Amino acid sequence: MSHRFSAFRAAWAGSTVLAVAAFSLAAPAAAQDGAGAEEADSQLGTIIVTANRRAENLQDVPVSADILDQERVGAVFSGTADITALAGTVPGLNVESSNGRAAPRFYIRGLGNTDFDLAASQPVSVLLDDVVLENVTLKSFPIFDAERVEVLRGPQGTLFGRNTPAGVVKIESVKPSQEFTAAASMGIANLGTMSLNAAVGGALVKDVLAARVSGQFQKRGDWISNDFNGQEDSLGGYKDFAVRGQLLFTPGERTSILAAVNYRDLDGSSTFFRANIFAPGTNKLNANYDRDTVSYDGGGGNFARYEQLGATLTASYEFDGATLTSITSHWTSEGTGRGDIDGGFGSVFAPGQPMGPGIISIPSDTQDSIDLKQTTQEVRLASTGEGPLSWQVGGFYFESDFDVSTVGFNFPPPVTVNHTNEAWALFGQVSYQLTETLRATGGLRYSDDQKAFFVRSGAARQPLSVQDDQFDWDISLFADLSEDTSIYAKIANSFRGPTIQGRDVAFFGAPSIAQSENITSYEVGFKSELADRRVRINGAVFYYTVEDPQFSAVGGAGNFIQLINAAKGEAYGVELDSAFQITPDFLVTLGVAYNSTEIQDSNLAVGICAQCTVTDPTRVISGNRRAFIDGNPFPRAPEWSGDFTARYGVPVGESGEFFVFTDWIYQGSSNFQLYSAREFRAASRFEGGLKIGYAGNNGQWEVSAFARNITNEDNVLGVVDFSNNTGFVNDPRVVGVMFGVKY
Repeated sequence: MSHRFSAFRAAWAGSTVLAVAAFSLAAPAAAQDGAGAEEADSQLGTIIVTANRRAENLQDVPVSADILDQERVGAVFSGTADITALAGTVPGLNVESSNGRAAPRFYIRGLGNTDFDLAASQPVSVLLDDVVLENVTLKSFPIFDAERVEVLRGPQGTLFGRNTPAGVVKIESVKPSQEFTAAASMGIANLGTMSLNAAVGGALVKDVLAARVSGQFQKRGDWISNDFNGQEDSLGGYKDFAVRGQLLFTPGERTSILAAVNYRDLDGSSTFFRANIFAPGTNKLNANYDRDTVSYDGGGGNFARYEQLGATLTASYEFDGATLTSITSHWTSEGTGRGDIDGGFGSVFAPGQPMGPGIISIPSDTQDSIDLKQTTQEVRLASTGEGPLSWQVGGFYFESDFDVSTVGFNFPPPVTVNHTNEAWALFGQVSYQLTETLRATGGLRYSDDQKAFFVRSGAARQPLSVQDDQFDWDISLFADLSEDTSIYAKIANSFRGPTIQGRDVAFFGAPSIAQSENITSYEVGFKSELADRRVRINGAVFYYTVEDPQFSAVGGAGNFIQLINAAKGEAYGVELDSAFQITPDFLVTLGVAYNSTEIQDSNLAVGICAQCTVTDPTRVISGNRRAFIDGNPFPRAPEWSGDFTARYGVPVGESGEFFVFTDWIYQGSSNFQLYSAREFRAASRFEGGLKIGYAGNNGQWEVSAFARNITNEDNVLGVVDFSNNTGFVNDPRVVGVMFGVKY
């Protein structure tokens, strides 16, 4: 997914992973002349990945991974999208949220968690600069000034800190350097959309102290009208500000200390639910649907206001043959979101009152808040020698404490519950070059995970606690078949600790518990660079089983959300990532994934909605509106997914370039719920973007026009399991212009 352009062709937003993560390699290429320079420009650049907690060439690592470089990241978020815009940018990756820009849910290879509560646990870990962002509100921290985004598919339980049975999304920010750099960009688009990005850094004390400050501001005006009260363009706006400050202290050749502070202030909108937008028996949007209009009698403006603050201290010391690294981090997240969840007005409980659109059987105006503190500590000792043996050992500690408050307006009464989590782990990995062409790697991690729950106010429930300790492990073989082609095989086991879900306490229900889930994954893959490094094709075939997979049963007659364990889950699939440097100025990338998932539990039944049409009526248990889910796919797990990008540049004079960049994602149909219903099945999703621009003065300035969701697709992103077929959709087309400078 990464590539390199020579310095005189690079656009401000078009730096690649090679130019950022391995810039030292670019200078010799630029210094070449004649045929040598032309040949270098025609080759794909090296992709750097840190799947083994050290910088390595992706082609040398036994992992199925995809990397988003700076150009792709810049394009994805050019329309001021939030982190859910990563959905589909990597085959097999899905990201969605029913909490606006505040609490995303991640899925890799079909494995994820549909739990919408602010205390939800997920099997995909998100890391920012090697710090795990465990809570769903922390996972929403904006991506900006990023060197790259790595998506590691499959279990990563040996080396990474928390809950990685499905994989890891790893965000690496640009770090301070001794060289002075400055960059800024501004974008303006329809719907009152505006984005500002800026970064500046360099040496404060030569070779001793360097700093970098970067920030992002995203804004959209109100563009959704409320036909209940007749207010036009009164909803949908947001302001999302984030800043990062970093200070790098290098008092000697062997010591480095990096201090970083991240801050975010979101004043935005919750998800906009729309009632009765599916006709019974179909998932097609009906005449009640209008993307620009809602029908709200509640929700308080559907606001979402969150504030997040994180401080990290990373210190390392190089011994002879090994490096000791310590990563200490503390994060807080505090915020509130409110929404008109039923998506309409009036109800069957208020006879004689107008209702719209359609019948609103369950009025729901709900507010959720969180007050969270998270602390992590990791210590790692890793070898740095040149011999056949490489190794690393370490320890990890995690602690979080947070309150979640739920307030219903009219119903339910306010309730506040407390969640605490304490976990620690010891881990190690050894890799040995058995022969010149064969390398073996093995890893082991022991984890102890404890959670506790109690009701702080508003209800009477007994405190609960859960605990588990297990070993994660993996073993792999990596063989070089030739200079350009390698194959690998990997077996990995990982677990997600037990989880407590307390949201139902607010609705007079009991909290629910899910025991640990355990995944065993088998993967065979290949890495290849062909045609003198002008073609890269990497692929993998995988099969995994999950014992006691954790799922969330949402809805049913009581409209509860309950954690459950199925007996088993099974999945298999194929992933393919490719890049083609057709000419020095024309790059195409293509990724495709097929993923088949299945729930296996002949006795497990969950509640279903009152009015939906279950695909197989023979599975419905008569009388209590429950349905068996054995044989169903995992929720939100499309079988097919893919992404495509193309970039074409035309040199202008000695220092300019005209360029066109386009990117597209595809996700096949999937179930929104554990059960299969015609109304609650996602149709195939297809969205694309386009950027056309000119970069001048060797890339020091750029002006461009861009579009996101360029074909203005109406894609249903989620549903609410009420009896009025409520759903929510993607953002409309955003078209704008952008100007950027860098030095």
